[in-house]
Amino acid sequence: MPRTGENIYRRKDGRWEGRYIKGYEGNKARYGYIYGKTYREVKANILKVQTENQMLESTMTSDEESYSFEVLAEEWFETSRTFFKESTCVKYKNLLRCYIIPNLGDFAVREVTDDTIFAFANRLLVKGGVKETGLSTKSVSDTLSILRMIRKYAINKNLNVNYTDCTLPVKQKQKPFRVFSMEEQRILCSYLHANRTLRNLGILLCLFTGLRVGELCALKWEDISLADRTLYIHRTMQRLHVENGDGGKTQILISSPKSNSSVRVVPLPDVLIKELCNLRKSDDSFFLTGERARYIEPRTMQNHFKAVLRECQINDANFHTLRHTFATRCVEVAFDTKSLSEILGHANVNITLNRYVHPTMTLKRENMDRLSALFPFYSPSDAPSGGIKKQEKPEVNG
Repeated sequence: MPRTGENIYRRKDGRWEGRYIKGYEGNKARYGYIYGKTYREVKANILKVQTENQMLESTMTSDEESYSFEVLAEEWFETSRTFFKESTCVKYKNLLRCYIIPNLGDFAVREVTDDTIFAFANRLLVKGGVKETGLSTKSVSDTLSILRMIRKYAINKNLNVNYTDCTLPVKQKQKPFRVFSMEEQRILCSYLHANRTLRNLGILLCLFTGLRVGELCALKWEDISLADRTLYIHRTMQRLHVENGDGGKTQILISSPKSNSSVRVVPLPDVLIKELCNLRKSDDSFFLTGERARYIEPRTMQNHFKAVLRECQINDANFHTLRHTFATRCVEVAFDTKSLSEILGHANVNITLNRYVHPTMTLKRENMDRLSALFPFYSPSDAPSGGIKKQEKPEVNG
């Protein structure tokens, strides 16, 4: 195919073909093709397309230069907030206001690069927070998650962003959690049984069902079916930071739980039924107060729980220890893991397994030794002295 001019050729079928650069993917050019009856026609059409592309690129560059990262971030938030729960909106707004905008807001959109994000994340880990002692890996990961969403929003607006998906090696550390010993649990149960109040009944309920403190505070008596011996969890309570003219304030929010899996029906153990019957209140009242218009918020319940521990002379623990203790006791009595996962409101069984079930090397060895029975020449007498010991229960954190 003879060539005439720059990247314009006459094909064997008699038509003319022109090639031009549409753009680049990294360092690799992407080409477009134009066909015509004459060389002049093809060349004119290529010049037309190239001129239009240059004008479009100039317009996009002008738009990008007029965008500060603060404007982009706030535009993303206002556009996306309708898709988030109210508690999530408050969380994202605080991360934007406290960390993203103060550190990245003055940059032009194109000036925010991978190196900028990497330095920003490290600064948060080392010197983030009011006391400049560094943020938790969870907070930094949440901040990077927001940046990923802002990036996708910018791409959808055809803005040329210069950072990738913000995948940085920020691994969240699982904090060791406290679990009550059997003796501590016995002392606590004895105290709660001897001092029957609605608040103490709430503590006992969490110890035997694994409820979160926010779920307990939002619970109403109508959610408890003594006939079916079930507990319906479909609300949670939390105190959120809100912005108003008087500065930073907080307010109580009662809403659906954080995930669909947290909405659940929990069977009640027999030990709780009599306790619940003795203190039963009207259906439309809050469980912890027995009143329609008055509730107890999570922080107050936390403080009451710590006071109970002091009365029982049990070492300090937070309210979530009740949930960990419930899950641990279930594992110790060989509770079905799938059932336990659903009762706890976990999104999947892996969360339950990774958080609570930790088999020992002895248990792993005994499980492996069971494979010996598949070997055709094996007999129990071939086992090491003492034979195969009785299976131990899985270890649990705490």
